[in-house]
Amino acid sequence: MPSVHAKLSASGAHRWLNCPGSIVLEENFEDKSSDYAKEGTLAHTVAELKLQKYFLKGIGPKKYKAAMDKFQESEYWKKEMDSYTDIYFDEIKRRALAYPDLPYVNIEERVDFSNWVPDGFGTCDCIMIFGDEMQVCDLKYGKGVPVSPENNPQLMLYGLGALDAYSLFYDIKKIKLCIIQPRLDSILDWEISKDDLLKFGEEIKPIAEEAYNGSNKLKDGEHCRFCKAKSRCPERGKQMFKAIEELKPNMDKDIALISNADISKYLLESKGLIDWIKDLEEEALRSILAGEEIPGFKAVEGRSNRSFKDQEKAFEILQEKGFDESILYERKPLSLSKLEKLVGKKEFGEILKEEIIKPQGKPTLVEESDKRDPYVKDLGFKNLEN
Repeated sequence: MPSVHAKLSASGAHRWLNCPGSIVLEENFEDKSSDYAKEGTLAHTVAELKLQKYFLKGIGPKKYKAAMDKFQESEYWKKEMDSYTDIYFDEIKRRALAYPDLPYVNIEERVDFSNWVPDGFGTCDCIMIFGDEMQVCDLKYGKGVPVSPENNPQLMLYGLGALDAYSLFYDIKKIKLCIIQPRLDSILDWEISKDDLLKFGEEIKPIAEEAYNGSNKLKDGEHCRFCKAKSRCPERGKQMFKAIEELKPNMDKDIALISNADISKYLLESKGLIDWIKDLEEEALRSILAGEEIPGFKAVEGRSNRSFKDQEKAFEILQEKGFDESILYERKPLSLSKLEKLVGKKEFGEILKEEIIKPQGKPTLVEESDKRDPYVKDLGFKNLEN
């Protein structure tokens, strides 16, 4: 896995294409890697090993086992990671075998898209080429929400870099962008022609140039979610207060109950307000703990729960006082999720597929643009196999 990142990274393209000025703001923040990111990095490394063993050879059983044993020493290793990376490996293998002959396959390849983005480069998890088709596959180990490849700027930049690298050797006419998200059972494809991909590259070129050279253009939106400067961004604060001011006159109009139309307007106009306030609170607490002053606020000790200094010793004392060991413990079955992690996703599904049902989820309010089907009450349970 690469340790060096481009100033205008492909993974951050959704943000800097919408908000070129975010590049300048983020320079004020330390680049920290979260536990989720470290877990994802390990998963990518495991997946890379499995694909290299199959496609690139040079890795025998002994070398493979030694590498896997080393991975399992990591604090971020979980048994389920082996199963989830197997799903990714199986999907890449399936795609390769679907061609009438052996395709060209490369793993974790660094591609250069600096013809469109200054100093732009990134690493493709898997590139596969056969005939006039090129597939660019990306492993997403997160389990938040499914990531779509449709008009996904990260994958499109990878596609441009791969196209630039291989156009001399292959007559590529169509590019299939694929996101494999095994922890959500999500495998999604989106196809774009070579001409449309190159058109995208030309369209973003001036925006990338502006962002690279230090733009002062800021724009609030859902792309703020992963911005390091989101809690101190002046544009985001301005837009939040603008929404409040626009809503205020409507709230004062009369004493009648607000209508459904009013509810819709308040929800849409105040979108992101709660998240922004939470980000401000987290930033304020970080600053205070770092020795800085946030006027009107201070950090205090929150509630904590009692715990045994040594649980085993505490239980021994209770037994010495006459309390039977059987009353000190409770026996309860593990949850389905914990059992799946213990057994392994693939094996768990094979063994218990007839015993697993999935009740309908609770109704959740989302905007109309959400791609999920409208909620319809289900009178029974669905077997996962159906």
